[in-house]
Amino acid sequence: MRWRGGRRSSNIEDRRGAKATPRLLGGGIGTIVLVLVAMYFGVDPTPLLQTMQQSPSASTSGKAPSKQDLENDPLADMVSVVVGDTEDVWKVIFEQQGRRYEEPTLVMFSGATQSACGLGQAAMGPFYCPADKKVYIDLVFFDQMRNRFRAPGDFAQAYVIAHEIGHHVQNLLGVSGQVHRMKQRVSKVEANALSVRLELQADCLAGVWANHADRARSIIEDGDVDEALNAASAIGDDTLQRQSRGTVVPETFTHGTAQQRKRWFRVGLQSGNPDACDTFSADQV
Repeated sequence: MRWRGGRRSSNIEDRRGAKATPRLLGGGIGTIVLVLVAMYFGVDPTPLLQTMQQSPSASTSGKAPSKQDLENDPLADMVSVVVGDTEDVWKVIFEQQGRRYEEPTLVMFSGATQSACGLGQAAMGPFYCPADKKVYIDLVFFDQMRNRFRAPGDFAQAYVIAHEIGHHVQNLLGVSGQVHRMKQRVSKVEANALSVRLELQADCLAGVWANHADRARSIIEDGDVDEALNAASAIGDDTLQRQSRGTVVPETFTHGTAQQRKRWFRVGLQSGNPDACDTFSADQV
């Protein structure tokens, strides 16, 4: 991916290395809130509940990394450039629709951090909090993508960031709130199906970003699309369930299968049109 030399976002908050003190999580309000938000957005809270008996209580404040900080930290620099690129793309798309794009903030943290949605932890992976309009990510997740999920590459990492920004777009457009209200009126299985459509739409919106960014700045190199598709496949519900439990239970899916995630990323990438990302009207996802 040709990201070097791109515009860095000013909406980056670095909380890595912030001192934290251990505390028990047994039913604390922050944990409860974050689990509810995770379920709201289709994120499986099981890792949070099963693996984190203790968690650091981290600061809610950080600093904007300097130009020198980013030059000395290539991974953080790439993240900053990708976020800046999503800002440029979505600003134009929103203006074309007569809307104003409100830029989110991306928070880099280590281990755990506080968000307006509760205590966020690395075990949950990257997440978007609608209450403060911030994306949270422990950059160690990219090591997990490479080593655990066998999904290396900077464009795969950019796909993950663009997917979370996709949730921000959904929030600004009112899609997330509408889905949340619908889920309150249906069964658990039907609510899961709505979560799948929400996540697949975020995948498609990530593809829309890639389309526009490549047309404007030729960011995509040979093999990049395969990197993104490989990442989408690696974090499909069927892939993860097969790896963790050996069986697949479709009615519990919350993000979509590997093939579905790849398909909807391609839809956005090939069309460049957010209207093509209407997963909720599609007969089949």
